[in-house]
Amino acid sequence: MKGDEARLLLGLPPNSRPSPSQVKAAYRRKVWECHPDLFPAHHQKPLAESNFKLISEAYTCLLSSKFCGGRGEDTSSATYVRVVRTGVARAQRGSRNHTLIQVPFLFLVLGTVALGGLNATRAYRKQKESYPSHNPFLP
Repeated sequence: MKGDEARLLLGLPPNSRPSPSQVKAAYRRKVWECHPDLFPAHHQKPLAESNFKLISEAYTCLLSSKFCGGRGEDTSSATYVRVVRTGVARAQRGSRNHTLIQVPFLFLVLGTVALGGLNATRAYRKQKESYPSHNPFLP
């Protein structure tokens, strides 16, 4: 399939250079119009399936250069670089400072446990003073 045919099928101008996001948006619009599941009648469904296959082929043609026939086709607009972020700054050359994250977290956890234990001990002593036990086996 030629690039101009693919652009016309997706509803894009024939000599345009759409970005991958524009191609994707046009593909989604066309799929909502002619998806085979939207046509329950038996006589309309085969036509919708063939249209759906053509639209899918046009979408793959515009997004990848190897499916677009012809050497004169310019597919530079359909190529893009995928950027994966790892969360590590380049200035630090990949060294991660786990201790800067772990130390405050450790202080928070230990402080919470210590204060919780202190409050529990204080509440137990207060209850013991208020209600002394007459049972010699209980504290």
